[in-house]
This record gives sequence, structure tokens and C-alpha cells, in this order.
Amino acid sequence: MSQTYTAAHDFLVRTMTPSEVELSLEWAASEGWNPGKHDARCFRAADPNGFFIGALQGEPIGCISAVAYDDRFGFIGLYLVKPQFRGMGLGMRIWQHGMAYLGNRNVGLDGVVAQQANYRKSGFQLAYRNIRFQGVVEGVVSARVSSVSELPFDQLVDYDQRFFPARRPRFLGEWLSQADSVALAVVQDARITGYGVLRACLAGYKIGPLFADNDQIAEELLGALAANVPGQLLTLDIPESNPAAVALVERRDMTSVFETARMYTKESPALTAKHVFGVTSFELG
Repeated sequence: MSQTYTAAHDFLVRTMTPSEVELSLEWAASEGWNPGKHDARCFRAADPNGFFIGALQGEPIGCISAVAYDDRFGFIGLYLVKPQFRGMGLGMRIWQHGMAYLGNRNVGLDGVVAQQANYRKSGFQLAYRNIRFQGVVEGVVSARVSSVSELPFDQLVDYDQRFFPARRPRFLGEWLSQADSVALAVVQDARITGYGVLRACLAGYKIGPLFADNDQIAEELLGALAANVPGQLLTLDIPESNPAAVALVERRDMTSVFETARMYTKESPALTAKHVFGVTSFELG
């Protein structure tokens, strides 16, 4: 199809209902993105108003998430249009709606590398690559690792904020307690020194985030999380800018299968990237 729809009554971009967030994850699954089984509920908790659906003559045909974490930072994800409706200019209208919602915030995204030039046209600049690794990891139980449920929630949110551009308690409240998941932390001298979350996906399991003060703690957490799902395929998305994370997945014989371009509209957030051993998700940062 080459027709471009311009009439306001033909095409409308609006906020998703909760069931439409579920629908957007079904579309993501059909694209091979392998979302988590409970991602829709967790994602929506981050910003219930930041998920948009594009409807052509009443039929949902595309979507985007534009999560506003606070007044300064937002993240774009879940940007897709059903294949039969591509090439009409509708995706750009969905994109523009999401970006307008985020306003003057510093906006991040994880996009396919081939689309970097297009994102640059919208004001994004490359910060680094995130690389997806997969493999079956031998589980190793560590006495230093405990459930995050034993920790004060505010303390965990504070630790998380060291490695993410915004404080995200609403999201973490759902993420850490979702079904079919394991959330573990290492505590030393009453201080959190690392934590990680494993969640069930349509195929296998993903680990994210995996934040740690050093590579030894990150490896302990990875082994402890893997011990909960022996023999299962694990996915871990790591920033290439952290050599210790690359070395960790290589030691565990995980294989690179995909990569994204992490880009921002403004300056790259001043984070301690060397402690990021696993990105939370490509959809929400």
C-alpha cells in the first residue's frame, strides 16, 4: 500500500487501555522480541499515560511507549506498526505523538543499529551499543545472595538509581514482585552491593537489571539467578561500554545474538556504567 492517510477522522493516536498494552506486547512477540510474560503490567506501572496506540478507522495498527520517569528523563520503546500498514506515514505520526508527550526531557531509546540515521534526524545521538547475549548458564548458589523481599524497598530504589537516569519506584514495585520471577541481592555491611532480576519470557528467561559494585558480585548474582532455572536459556543485555560485563558473559560461554544502539536526545546520563552488567529491558531502558 502506498496511500498516505491524513484526515483526522481516519487515523487517531490515543492513550492505550490496559488491554491494549497487552496487545502491544503480542505484536512485539510476533516481531520476535520475546517479551516477558508479565511485561505489560510492569511496563504500564512506570507511566500509565505513556503508552499510545495508533488506530486507523478504529482499528489498532501501531504503537509506541513514551515513558516519562520524571520531569527530566523519558524512554521510547515498543515502536512498531503492523506490517500491512507500513509505508503510509502512520508510524511517523505515532512517533511524533510519543515524542511530543515527553516534551523537553532527555529521551533515551534502544534502536536497531540500522535505524541510527533515522533517529539522528529526530535529534538522537549514539551513546554506546547494548549487546544481547544468550546461553545456558551453570547455576551456583552463593551464601551472600538473598531475596530482595528481605530488604527495605526504599534502599533498593536508592541503589537502582545509581545506575539508571531516574528514580523509578512505581516500576520497580511491580518488576520486583511479578509472577514467574526471581529478584536477588547481595548485601555487605548492611549495604546493597548488587541486585538482579530474572523473569520468565515467552521463550526462556531474561535477566535485567543486573547491577553490581564489581564483576565478582555480578557473577555471583548471575549464578544464583541461573540456579533457579537450571538448563534454561538465559538472555542478558549488556552495555558494550562495560568491559567487565563483556568478560563475564564470555566466561559463561554466552553468545552474542543481537545489538541495539543506545541513543539520547541530550547528553548521556552521568552514570557509573562500569557497574551495569545487565540492562533492565530494551523497551523501558
